[in-house]
Amino acid sequence: MGKAFDFTLIWTFLSQLIPYLYVTLEIVAFSTIAGMIIGVVAAIPRIFKIPFLSQLVVLYASFVRGTPILIQLFLVFYGIPAFILLFGWDVSRVNPMYFVMITYSLNNGAVFSEIFRSAIRAVDRGQTEAALSIGMSDTQNFIRIVIPQALGMALPNMANTVIGSLKDTSLAFTIGVMDMVGRGEALVASSMHALEVYIALSIIYYGIVWIMERGFQLFEKRANRYKPIVMKSA
Repeated sequence: MGKAFDFTLIWTFLSQLIPYLYVTLEIVAFSTIAGMIIGVVAAIPRIFKIPFLSQLVVLYASFVRGTPILIQLFLVFYGIPAFILLFGWDVSRVNPMYFVMITYSLNNGAVFSEIFRSAIRAVDRGQTEAALSIGMSDTQNFIRIVIPQALGMALPNMANTVIGSLKDTSLAFTIGVMDMVGRGEALVASSMHALEVYIALSIIYYGIVWIMERGFQLFEKRANRYKPIVMKSA
């Protein structure tokens, strides 16, 4: 049984949890950048309909969408060491943080690949035809016409993915990563004031999500500030 609720402990726990925020932000930053790279690479086979690779990407994205992130985390945490052990290398003592970053990068990569593919395909084909008709190369058209518009359309979904990833990092403690939630669980065990700890955690997460949402809104406005001129073919 927990102890009687003590409102003042919330502020005490806040000061003890915030120092671990950098772990959460480190996971989010790395997995977002790596996920975008994976997403671009994974989107290309589907955009250009490359045989076999496009089917492989579909399977990859389907698996990520169809399984909980917690299961993916355990598969990576236990699966990679087991696979590498087949070659005689023992990586079971590697910092769990690396497995968390790999898991969230792969998860974000699958989501970003779908976002990028949909955004690029949503750009009016007529603009590409008009760009080519006035002498632009395929590369120039893609960089100057397609990418700016696709980025503007992709930003809201990208923002939701990053924010969702931030909240999902709360599961990292399940494999031994001492992030905010991991520290929170330790505080619960030592103080027996679970409610106060979770309220403190919710305040921190809500604050970070609020800041990120406002940041993405400002970035989206700037990205859409200068829209390319819509060209119509004759």
